[in-house]
Amino acid sequence: MTVRVGIVGAGKMGISHYAIVNAHPNAQVSAVCDTSGYVLSVLEKYTGVATYGSFEKMIDQGKLDAILVATPTSTHFPCAKYALERGLHLFVEKPLTLSPAESRTLSDLARKQKRVNQVGFHNRFIGTFQEARRLARGGALGRVTNIHGSAFGQVVVKDQSSGWRSKKSEGGGCLHDYACHVVDLMNFIAGAPASVRGARMQSIFSKDVEDAVYAIFSYADGRTGVLETNWSDETYRKMSTTITLYGTNGKLIADRQELKLYLRPECAFETYVEGWNTRYITDLQKPVAYYLRGEEYSSQIDAFVRAIESGDLEHENSFASSAETDRVLEQIAQASRSGS
Repeated sequence: MTVRVGIVGAGKMGISHYAIVNAHPNAQVSAVCDTSGYVLSVLEKYTGVATYGSFEKMIDQGKLDAILVATPTSTHFPCAKYALERGLHLFVEKPLTLSPAESRTLSDLARKQKRVNQVGFHNRFIGTFQEARRLARGGALGRVTNIHGSAFGQVVVKDQSSGWRSKKSEGGGCLHDYACHVVDLMNFIAGAPASVRGARMQSIFSKDVEDAVYAIFSYADGRTGVLETNWSDETYRKMSTTITLYGTNGKLIADRQELKLYLRPECAFETYVEGWNTRYITDLQKPVAYYLRGEEYSSQIDAFVRAIESGDLEHENSFASSAETDRVLEQIAQASRSGS
C-alpha cells in the first residue's frame, strides 16, 4: 500500500514535509496546493507533481488518501473540515486551530468519519521527552509535585508588524505559535492541568501579538505547574525547550539534547542510580529512515503513515489531545485578559 498524500501549503514546513513524505517507503506526494502560482509552476516543472490553486480542487480531483496541512493557523479549520467530510486522513501542523471549539469539532468529526488524525507537535517524538514521560508515569520520581515548562528563542527581536505570525487573527502570536509546543509537551509528560490560576502575556516588539507568555497551572491531584515562554530572547541561538519535574523521590530535567535525573538516597529506579544520572539524545532517539531537520520530523510522519496502514485512530498527537492543548491556551488567554 502506498499512501497518496496531498500537501496544502508549500512554505518552509510544507516543503520539509514534502521531502519527508516522498522519502517514506509507503507514501508519496501526489498533489500540492498553494496560493503562489510561481511555486506551483516550479514544483510541477521539476517534479511532475499535480498542482492546484485551491484545497477544494485538490481534495476533489487529486485521488488522495490523506492531506497534510501546513498553512497559517487561521486557515486550518475550513481545510481540515472539508477534507474530513470527504473521507481523507489528515495531518495538520500545530496548533490545530485558534479555537478550542473548532478543534473539538474537528476531533469529533474525525472520530465520526473514522479517519486517522494527527497534529504536528513534533516534540512528542523526541527521545529525551519520551523517556521523561516514561519515567514520570512509571513512578521514578515518586509523587510528582511540580511541573515547569519553558521555551526561549529569538523569533522576534525587533519591531515587527508583517507576516502571518505577527497577526493575532492569523497565527495567534507567541501563545499559539510558540507556547503551544510547551503546553502540549507538559500535557504529554504530566497530563493536562485542570485550570490556569494566573497568566500574563506581554508584547515586547510585536504590535498585534504577545512575545512572552507566563502562566501558573493547577492540577486535579494537587500538583502545580509553571509555564514560561519568550520568543524575543536573543541570548538563545535557536529555540530551547526544557521540561523540569519535581517529585518526592527526586528531580528530572529534559531538553532536546539530554535528560538529567536526580534520585534521592534509596530511590534508585531500574538502571538509574541514586544521585545524578545523565542520558543523551544519541542513546534515546529511535533511528529513522530519512533525516531532515531532526529525527522527530520523520518519526511523526512515519507514525501518521503507520496509523493509516493499521487503522489506528487513537495514536499519538490526535486531534483530541490537541483540542486539550487548545483548551489550556484559551484559559491562559482568558486569565491574562482578566488580570488574574
